Amino acid sequence: MRQDVVKKVSVHPKGSLETLSQREVQQLSEVGSGSAYELFRQCALAILNTGAQSDNAKTVLEAYRDFEVRIHQEDRGVRLELINAPADAFVDGDMIASTREMLFSALRDIVYTASDLGQPGADLSSSQGITDYVFHLLRNARTLRPGVEPKMVVCWGGHSISIEEYKYSKKVGHELGLRSLDICTGCGPGVMKGPMKGATIAHAKQRIINGRYLGLSEPGIIAAEAPNPIVNELVILPDIEKRLEAFVRVGHGIIVFPGGAGTAEEFLYLLGILMHPDNADLPFPVILTGPRCAEAYLRQLHEFVGATLGDKAQARYQVIIDNPSEVARQMAKGLKAVSQFRRERDDAFHFNWLLKVDESFQRPFDPTHDNMSALQLRRELPAHQLAASLRQAFSGIVAGNVKDRGIRLIEQHGPYEIHGDPSVMQPLDRLLQAFVDQQRMKLPGGTAYEPCYRVVS
Repeated sequence: MRQDVVKKVSVHPKGSLETLSQREVQQLSEVGSGSAYELFRQCALAILNTGAQSDNAKTVLEAYRDFEVRIHQEDRGVRLELINAPADAFVDGDMIASTREMLFSALRDIVYTASDLGQPGADLSSSQGITDYVFHLLRNARTLRPGVEPKMVVCWGGHSISIEEYKYSKKVGHELGLRSLDICTGCGPGVMKGPMKGATIAHAKQRIINGRYLGLSEPGIIAAEAPNPIVNELVILPDIEKRLEAFVRVGHGIIVFPGGAGTAEEFLYLLGILMHPDNADLPFPVILTGPRCAEAYLRQLHEFVGATLGDKAQARYQVIIDNPSEVARQMAKGLKAVSQFRRERDDAFHFNWLLKVDESFQRPFDPTHDNMSALQLRRELPAHQLAASLRQAFSGIVAGNVKDRGIRLIEQHGPYEIHGDPSVMQPLDRLLQAFVDQQRMKLPGGTAYEPCYRVVS
């Protein structure tokens, strides 16, 4: 529902974009009349709408149709003029500091991607070129910290979770923070917030004043899931594939909490990469965990992996039920192995160059009805290739659930059809139905969930 708005306000940069050349300022100001404007407007609205209980980009955009953001060039940089901005982003007329930082981070990343700032020498036609591009995006955002020991733990999980699952993710984050580990998530609500919140308390107890709470997003996701205010480093990658690659390149280990289709997409992406023959000996700690009340869900996901990708895929991660301290201990132990491995091979601590990411995991997947029905979901495929196709199926479901374009495609053409072998389709159908029954597809409340897909054997 539409809330109060601030009719007109000007905001100057803080956190990024304070020091710019005249050419860079000109490029930024030109966004106001270029093709990137609407993209920035959507992301800016989502950031200003932090805290709202909505995961539907279309609903948010329609609620603030008269919101505008204007980019003005000044002698020493840029100024944003906001029209009809959500009032919750302000306190006594001043924008909340974290909101202002994220707002200009979004401008930085979108302009860097859309303008020639990000394009010289960019080679998006090859796998190595795409990896280099991800590296440059992260370096431009000042995310890469050379020389820092491996301690960035990526936490994946759902935004639509129970209060027990949220509290558990917070406890795990607390245990990680007590061990001086940093947190990286998709930056939204739910599991993307819980570990960060727990870590902030633990970092305070350990007198750590430079704790990192890194949020990695992409325009379609951030428009539906506003960043949580704990994030102190926000990076918006141009698409879901580059976002996922950024996770596995900057993260040193990954914890997967309960979630829905988006979490399954991330988990399958990770398993597909780790199962590539070139990554067989590369240490990368992965833990699947949740509270006791989520044990059935965790077992379902574990069984789905076994039924579709096999026991070798299951061997690439641990399952730990209802034991936050053990999760943190095992992760810390795994990070020591990562550190030793990279020292022996002279690989960077801040970017995992040795990890092989196959091109099938890097090419953007457009979830049209034709592309979804054409997915190759056959049991005889090599496991890492089947994982890539399953990842794309879940990516389409996420788009149909929460992304503006995906929602509109479903409204126009009906549910996606997903075809494949019965040996793959039956476990997939069971897992998706469990997500629906457990209300893991959308935020609770409102109308009953209408599936945006149909599984066809």
